[in-house]
Amino acid sequence: MNTLIISILTLSAGLFTSTYSIAQSKKEKIATAYQTFSKSSKLTNGLASFTVLDGQTGEIVFSDNGMTGLPTASTLKVITSVTALDILGPNYTYKTQLSYTGSIDSLGVLQGDIIVSGTGDPTLGSDRYPQANGETLLNKWIYTIKNAGIKAIHGRIIGDDLFYNGNDVPGGWSWNDIGNYYGAGISGLNWRENKFGLNFVAGAVGQPAKLRDEIKQGHVTIVNEVTTGTAGSGDNVYAYSSPYSTLIYLRGTYGKDLNKKIEASMPDPALHLASELLQALNDQDILVDSIATTSKRMMNQGERLTSSKTALDTHTSPPLKEIVHWFNQKSINLYGEALLKSFGQLSGNKSDTQQAAKLLAKYWEQKLKISSSELHIEDGSGLSPQNRVTTMAIAKIMHYAKGRPWFNDFRKSLPNINGMTMKSGTIGGVLGYTGYQEAAFTFSLLINNYSGSSAAMRQDMFKLLDNLK
Repeated sequence: MNTLIISILTLSAGLFTSTYSIAQSKKEKIATAYQTFSKSSKLTNGLASFTVLDGQTGEIVFSDNGMTGLPTASTLKVITSVTALDILGPNYTYKTQLSYTGSIDSLGVLQGDIIVSGTGDPTLGSDRYPQANGETLLNKWIYTIKNAGIKAIHGRIIGDDLFYNGNDVPGGWSWNDIGNYYGAGISGLNWRENKFGLNFVAGAVGQPAKLRDEIKQGHVTIVNEVTTGTAGSGDNVYAYSSPYSTLIYLRGTYGKDLNKKIEASMPDPALHLASELLQALNDQDILVDSIATTSKRMMNQGERLTSSKTALDTHTSPPLKEIVHWFNQKSINLYGEALLKSFGQLSGNKSDTQQAAKLLAKYWEQKLKISSSELHIEDGSGLSPQNRVTTMAIAKIMHYAKGRPWFNDFRKSLPNINGMTMKSGTIGGVLGYTGYQEAAFTFSLLINNYSGSSAAMRQDMFKLLDNLK
């Protein structure tokens, strides 16, 4: 055999052996690190699940309890994001229409109602987007109403929220969560991310922490039972309410040295929007002689909106890729519930949360042959402690995303944590991380029922994940 050919073959064999050895060494390093991690006293009564896939081929590098379904916390958001981007597309948008009923007389009086009709846009009124924030939209709508020749309104301001049959929260969400901003319900007409702020003035320790400002929530009564906590005790304030509740109870403690706005969920965001628009119109001397209401409330009283409307304006939301960015960067649960309902509606005309979740599981069963029992999902955000998902399923879906044309938008939406591109998740007794270690690995790590502080457990998880670097 030619000496040159022999040399090339020898070199190739050497490179193959070297690459194989490095790969084997990495696998052994990960396995050894995991064995140490899993024997920690923090997990004596807990359970860890860890799956690592080769970033190029998708082959399993390491997995322990990878087929065990566990609560996910916010790591579920990556599945919702990938599914939405794949089904709806990165440029998908929501539409919100401003219209009126009746007619405008010769004096410029609208003999009818002003209606804002939603299609589930979770960004409507959000301060995260200049073109969608509340003040910008209110000013645009007032200008549009004036431009139509309307000088007064002999009728109502109606928030049309029937696209998803009003405001609701997924089944399984905790009573401790749903009154707070992160437990805000999902409506056909969302507004300001369905939350509002509360500012407290601390008193003496153990004494009431008073609300600093008058809360303009005219359709609800706020009962403040918050007391002042010791310095350094932080925010332990919880709001208790539910969709359409007329009472919001504030309970817990507010640290004496704390200077923080506390955010609670709106029981009826469509009514809040209609009330704000009514007030803004009156402030601009466009007098409205009736009330703010919603189509859901009208329906409950036996009245339905007329189908005869004149369009004034159509607001288009930011594209889905921008929604996904903030969804993952700031872990906004409302966005996840909106996306789940949206692809349920589009793919199977099923906007009910449970039905949409079943469609999601069916989609990945058909796409990647992931058993539906690996994706027992109750919501789109991971807030429900009843979610049961395997790290194998999460990792496979994450790896699938790498081959899609919208992958760069998705990857940029994931935070940088511990020097890695990954999404975190935290609910009671649950911690999780899922993401990418550059191009080399795709991983998912879930911990349930750990002992000790979450900070200490996170450091152990970071130490384990460092072995992927």
